[in-house]
Amino acid sequence: MFKVTPNPPDTDPISPYESPDSNKLNEAAERALDHHFPPAESKPPKPNGQLFSVCRNINTETLLANASADLLSISAIAAGLANDVDGSRRSVALALSRMADGVQLLVERALDHLDEPEMAAIFAKQESQVG
Repeated sequence: MFKVTPNPPDTDPISPYESPDSNKLNEAAERALDHHFPPAESKPPKPNGQLFSVCRNINTETLLANASADLLSISAIAAGLANDVDGSRRSVALALSRMADGVQLLVERALDHLDEPEMAAIFAKQESQVG
């Protein structure tokens, strides 16, 4: 049988990376690629077993303000539910609403204490140690 294309030329089976010149060329190519296409920064691994987390560098006032808003939402949901049910379920919904209101008052008082100079100094010291 006649082949239309000729056989490829015989080549040396030695790897091109085994000679000192080709190693230098390969290292230069790697440096150039790293310069123009830097490797992506690896993200820190997410903690295992935690569904939610709070950033460490959020200040106390922001945390308490968000907790206060969430408690108001919980209270409103429970109060709305109490209007839709009767009997013991209504009592439970009203109790949840009142408990959320009570905890919300505690959070608001804690926010008021943040304005006091001695508390501001304590929180500033804590935040400087975390950050």
